[in-house]
Amino acid sequence: MNLQFLTKRLFLIVSLLVLSLGAVLGQSSKKTLSSKKGSSSGKGIFGFMKKGGGKDSPGIENGEIVATARKGWSQPTPYGMVLVPSGSYMMGQTDEELSRAGVNFNKRVTVSAFFMDDTEITNHEYRQFTNSLLKDSVSVLGEDKIMSAYYPDTTVWMSDFTYHSGDPMLEFYFSSPAYDTYPVVGVSWDAAKYFCLWRSKMMNDYRKKQNMYNLPRFELPSESEWEWAARGGRASLKYPWGSPYVANAKGCLMANFKPHRGNYDADGYSYTAPAASFFPNEFGLYNMAGNVAEWCEDAYSDNAVAVTWDLNTVNKDPDEPRKVTRGGSWKDIAYYLETGTRAYELQNKKRAYIGFRCSMRYLGRAASK
Repeated sequence: MNLQFLTKRLFLIVSLLVLSLGAVLGQSSKKTLSSKKGSSSGKGIFGFMKKGGGKDSPGIENGEIVATARKGWSQPTPYGMVLVPSGSYMMGQTDEELSRAGVNFNKRVTVSAFFMDDTEITNHEYRQFTNSLLKDSVSVLGEDKIMSAYYPDTTVWMSDFTYHSGDPMLEFYFSSPAYDTYPVVGVSWDAAKYFCLWRSKMMNDYRKKQNMYNLPRFELPSESEWEWAARGGRASLKYPWGSPYVANAKGCLMANFKPHRGNYDADGYSYTAPAASFFPNEFGLYNMAGNVAEWCEDAYSDNAVAVTWDLNTVNKDPDEPRKVTRGGSWKDIAYYLETGTRAYELQNKKRAYIGFRCSMRYLGRAASK
């Protein structure tokens, strides 16, 4: 009796063990099958599709994200440019000019780092642009369009001034090697923008062929960028050279402008000067005051302080034809040379005293490992 009872109990225990073992083995085989299915379908442990059809992509190892930074990235300083560091300053007038106070309010703004041409774009630099258009873009733009919209208008040397003989500037300013290093003038805001587009495409097309990452495009500097660059990193400067006076201790004028009630030649130049003339400011930028006024990205507004933000300030209004110019020119009095003085011109107008320089956003450099 006891023997039969023990035999039945032993048989029951063995049966339970067999059933348990079968259940465990069945569950294990299901997991293995599921794992194989997941592997063959390219899904990870959470069922999300992995890049690369199941193979670990760069930055993913053993099912874990191990990405740090992609190799091969660095942002070189573009040829002819200098790095302008980020900073914060009081944008606006630096002088007690009551007549202009209504359009030149002070406002604290912060500007991120960017690159900027150390000089205004010269005649010979701009000539590369027009030659390229005449060579490669006639079928798209048409020669008439290129010559009327993008080629410098040398007649401005006569049309901008009443009873003024434009010779020899009209005939030789853009064509003669004598003026190759002088700032280009007679170009509109629209033409300056197209130059930036062309320059960007040429650069990034080359980088693409070399299997390099694209760089940010060239642009006209914003009004806030231009003013920060002109100040040379100092929060409050009347002129780019750091002094409140237009001449140094020896009496030498610090820029090319219209001093002494019309003595144009007092600074050594009757009209424009070579783009790298006079001393650069603390950032290494030449002629941020005088020589030629410079187009900025911004649309002009009397109340720009009220309508713009205080970080990387810019006023892009495509419906406003007035565009900001900064820096004053060879024909202007000293007030227009001040770092905070604002002026404007219509975007399609070409003048004998307006040129431009380019900027580029600074993304930063990453050390390759």
